Amino acid sequence: MPQHSTTMLVPLDTLSILAIVDNETDPMSPAPPCVKATGRLGDIALGKGRPVGDERGGGVVKEVAMEQLCCGAHGLSLMITGTCNNIPQTLLFDTGPTDSIWTANAARLASPLHNISLVHLSHWHRDHSGGMLSALHAIASAKASYSSLPASIDLVQPPTPTIVDLHPSRPSYRGFTTPLGIVSLEADPTFSEIEDAGGKVDKNAEAHEVLDSYFLISGEIPRVTPGENGIRAGLRFENGEWVSDELIADERFVVCHVKDKGLVLFTGCSHAGVVNAALHALTLTSNALPLYAIVGGYHLADAEPAHLHSTVQALKALDVKVLIAGHCTGWRAKFEIEKEMPGCLVPSFVGITTML
Repeated sequence: MPQHSTTMLVPLDTLSILAIVDNETDPMSPAPPCVKATGRLGDIALGKGRPVGDERGGGVVKEVAMEQLCCGAHGLSLMITGTCNNIPQTLLFDTGPTDSIWTANAARLASPLHNISLVHLSHWHRDHSGGMLSALHAIASAKASYSSLPASIDLVQPPTPTIVDLHPSRPSYRGFTTPLGIVSLEADPTFSEIEDAGGKVDKNAEAHEVLDSYFLISGEIPRVTPGENGIRAGLRFENGEWVSDELIADERFVVCHVKDKGLVLFTGCSHAGVVNAALHALTLTSNALPLYAIVGGYHLADAEPAHLHSTVQALKALDVKVLIAGHCTGWRAKFEIEKEMPGCLVPSFVGITTML
C-alpha cells in the first residue's frame, strides 16, 4: 500500500457535490455565504422549464413542473467531482436506499452519469447500498450512449466497467435489537449482483488513493473519542444467528484536498463517530492540512443531548469551516451547529449542487 501524505493527495482546483439522494428537500432556501450552490427552484425553472411566454403575456416565461423536483429519502448518494488543471474525476459516494428513488432523482437532475469512474460504498447498510444496482445500470447505459456520439458505430468501444470500491466484510443482514424484538434491514447487494449489474468489484479494507490520487478512501476508523462507539444494540446476521455488531467496523470515509482551503471529508453515517473520522482524516494526511469541510451524515439524530453538545464542541475545536450536514445528522444537531458555529452550517438538500 502507498504511504499516505499530502504529497500523494492531489490539490484540487475545484470540487462540486451533487446530492442525488438525501433526507431533506428544500429548493427555496438560499445557500449560506460559505459556499456556492445551484439547483434551487428558480434555477430549475429557468434552466429546464417549458417556455410559455407566447400564451402567458409574452416575454420570457418558464413553467416549472413539480415532477422536475427531487424527492427526499432516508439515505445518501453524492456525485462528487474534483478538477485539477481542467481535468475532472468523478466518483459516486453511496447510492441511497432504493433503486426507485436513485433512478428518479438522477433522471430529474439529468446527471452526467457517464463521468462517474468509481462508486464508493461507505458501509454495508441498505440506506446507502439500496440503489447500487440501478445506479450501475444507469451509469453503464450513459457511458454507452456517450461513447457512441463522437465516432461511427464501427469505432465505438465497449464502455469500461465502473469500479465499485467495497469493504470485503459484507454481512448477510444487518439490524438492531429493541425491547419488542429485532429489526432487520434488507440485504445489501451481493458482490455477484454488483458484477452482474456492470460493476467491477474492488474490495479494500485498508486506506488507499483512487482516481489518480484525487481522493483517498480510508480503512477502518480508529475509535479514540469518548462516546463515539457505534450503534447501540447493532446486530449482524451471520451463520444462522444474530450477533453483536455495534462498531460497524467496515465504515470508511473519502477525503480530498481542495487547494488553498484544506481537506474535505465525506462521511456516510459516521457510525465510527464524526470526530473520530475527522481525526483519522488528519492522521492519514500527516496532519499537514487543516480540515476545511465535513460532508454527509453525522449520526446525531438520536444522540443524547450531552453527546450532541460534546460533538459540536469538538468540531468547533477542530476549526472546521464548513459543515455540510445531511442524512442522519438530525435537526437538533444542525441547530446546535448553527448556534455554536454560526456561518458554518450548510444543510444538505437533495438536488442541490454545492461548490467548494
